[in-house]
Amino acid sequence: MQATFDIGGDLTVNRLGFGAMRLCGEDIIGAPDDEENAREVVRRALDLGVDFIDTADSYGPGTSERLLREAGAPEEAVVATKAGLLREAGGDWLPHGDPDYIRNQVLVSRDRLGVDTIDLYQFHRPDPDTDFEESVQTFADLKDEGFVDHVGLSNVTVEQLETARDIVDIATVQNRYNVAHRPDEDERVLEACEEYGVGFIPWYPLAAGQLDEVEGIDAVADDHDATPHQVALSWTLHRSENMLPIPGTSSVEHLEANVAAGDIELTDDDMARLE
Repeated sequence: MQATFDIGGDLTVNRLGFGAMRLCGEDIIGAPDDEENAREVVRRALDLGVDFIDTADSYGPGTSERLLREAGAPEEAVVATKAGLLREAGGDWLPHGDPDYIRNQVLVSRDRLGVDTIDLYQFHRPDPDTDFEESVQTFADLKDEGFVDHVGLSNVTVEQLETARDIVDIATVQNRYNVAHRPDEDERVLEACEEYGVGFIPWYPLAAGQLDEVEGIDAVADDHDATPHQVALSWTLHRSENMLPIPGTSSVEHLEANVAAGDIELTDDDMARLE
């Protein structure tokens, strides 16, 4: 199993990353009750060799990016963030791909992260009220102007990936995908990413609450002295060498269990049982 992946061809990272959404308060709004614990989770991830961290301006909003800076993540890891999705106090996530907004948010995210250039800047979700090509062109312009190194997409179809690739080099795609949720459309997106050398970041890789639907996962977990969640995470790493899972947690204990899943070597028979 390949241990690393080159994002955009030049950012080499360990394939098992960390998702920083859960560093925020309840419902991903505001600060957590214990900010020092959140920073310690990040520092422990770095200590364990995690060097790819995913966040977004809407997590908090702003809280996750700030805590990552305070924990020293931008100095030690590739930090990917996103723009294009608003977070309301009432809990709604609202697509917002307006070019002026994205241009403003890149400045805000750079400031929160304490960086001059964002490693990987992702369009969080296509906005039905904004032309997709206009939104992507804004990300392309930000890359040309030196605000970001690489551009990524999230929650897109194959057709949208193709459209975006005509505008700018796409380094990654982040869609929902896990051992319990792999619809045909996302299988097609993964295949396209493999063809183009694009990293595929499966969000929700642990499939929490859905693993009871996966036949054979308990038996595979027993065979490897692991938990079903660890097997689910290991499955993503074995499913494709382009896969960059980013399990998130606010607990050091859970973080360590997630990282340990990277050492599980699933056999062909294991993969067949899980399929």
